[in-house]
Amino acid sequence: MKKILSSVFSRKFVFIILLLFQILFLLATVYVLKEKYYIVHVMLMILDALLMVLIVNKKDPSAYKLSWIILMSFLPVFGGLTYVFYKLSQRLPKAIEEKYREQAREYLEQDAETFEELSAEYPDYSNIVQYISEYGLYPVYNNTHAEYYPIGEMQFEVLKRELETAERFIFLEYFICSEGYMFETVAEILIRKAAQGVDVRFMYDGIGTGMMNSSKIFRPLIEGGVKCRPFNPFRPFLSSIQNNRDHRKIIVIDGITAFTGGTNLADEYINRKERFGHWKDTAVMIKGEAVWNFTVMFMQLWDNIGILDEWDNIGKLNMYTSDTLTTASVINDGYVQPFSDSPLDNEPVGRTIYLDLIYNARDSICITTPYLILDQEFIDALGFAAKKGVDVKIITPHIPDKWYVYMIAWNTYPKLIETGVKIYEYTPGFIHAKSCIADENIAVVGTINFDFRSFYLHFECAAVLYGCSVIKDIQSDFNDTLELSQQITLDDCKKRPLRNKIAGSMLNMFAPLL
Repeated sequence: MKKILSSVFSRKFVFIILLLFQILFLLATVYVLKEKYYIVHVMLMILDALLMVLIVNKKDPSAYKLSWIILMSFLPVFGGLTYVFYKLSQRLPKAIEEKYREQAREYLEQDAETFEELSAEYPDYSNIVQYISEYGLYPVYNNTHAEYYPIGEMQFEVLKRELETAERFIFLEYFICSEGYMFETVAEILIRKAAQGVDVRFMYDGIGTGMMNSSKIFRPLIEGGVKCRPFNPFRPFLSSIQNNRDHRKIIVIDGITAFTGGTNLADEYINRKERFGHWKDTAVMIKGEAVWNFTVMFMQLWDNIGILDEWDNIGKLNMYTSDTLTTASVINDGYVQPFSDSPLDNEPVGRTIYLDLIYNARDSICITTPYLILDQEFIDALGFAAKKGVDVKIITPHIPDKWYVYMIAWNTYPKLIETGVKIYEYTPGFIHAKSCIADENIAVVGTINFDFRSFYLHFECAAVLYGCSVIKDIQSDFNDTLELSQQITLDDCKKRPLRNKIAGSMLNMFAPLL
């Protein structure tokens, strides 16, 4: 029954229902209007034509605009109405849009000395640091140390240990939380810490965590004194704001320790439950001044989905964090710049950072991603890097969690391979890690997939690491993962069944809308 309910409330099921509703509405309209239907049909065709002109001239990505135009061509009667509905209902509550950036700005000031030191040591990276600080709001820090975990099980063990050290506050933010050993273990620690007077706050996505069971699994936490809030919960009415999910994974402990990466709170992420073969995920732990960025990230969404304005508290958190860091022993190791990406500001920060690393790489680009849905600009960037001699390698899953994403990825493989890009699939199962390493000297680890949803629709986060020793660990793990992966060749692409090639080509037309 649980699986049935989960399927019923899935995005795919809702899409099918909406499509059937359109067909039924069309038939009903034809029946009611009969001979006058052609008037409505002509009016809708005119609407489609006007909308196509509007779409072509908008700032949206080309692939996104093309998908809408194709949809209107395939469904000339309702394609335009669907677009109008989507645009009218896509904005998140106005309060979030107004407060999200402005409230955080005064707490995120770039230290000029730190920026000058980085610019002198790594002049090639000063521009991307400045971009993230100005357009993504988040400054870069030294006095920070990072540790990398190549598998979810390792991160989980360290996470338990660090949670036990909390004295003032614990902030947690997850996309997916599911019943099981991992969630129950963390919940037990959080309840115990809340009883000790620690301020424990837990934010979870209203759809990613599951519309049917989220209230049930969080009830013991709430009863135990943990403050829990869903982000953008599912509501039983049609609205495209359901597309704007909180895909971030953030844990902040006392303002001096933070985690981010691909791992959620569910047993498959630590391989206690098998789904899609062996599940490989990665994460980083940050200690030191850069943790402040994650604290502000959390408060940005926490306050905006709450009732009371809590930004007075963040000033107190900042004072406590600063005092704690002055007495803590933090190994200064390179520079770290955690950042968040939001669908509210029309600035695709995560996408821009990935493109910058690809365009400016001199020796190598190493990418791991569960979803490889690329527009032409990304394909051109990766191809150009390979053509000019950069060693470009990409690892994707061999056992996918979404068949249609797998079809689209295979549709992209030959275009990349022909330019010299090397594609590998993680043979043991599913790789959920999201990372990009350039020249073994700069890396991004976080929650941002190489797909349209992560670049434009979701709230995401990551940490950029500049010259940190941990980058060697990330590169070493990438190389080890290559040993467990099979390289995809052009012959492999040619041998695919014709039906798969056709399906991939068809799905690719609508990839930005999936």
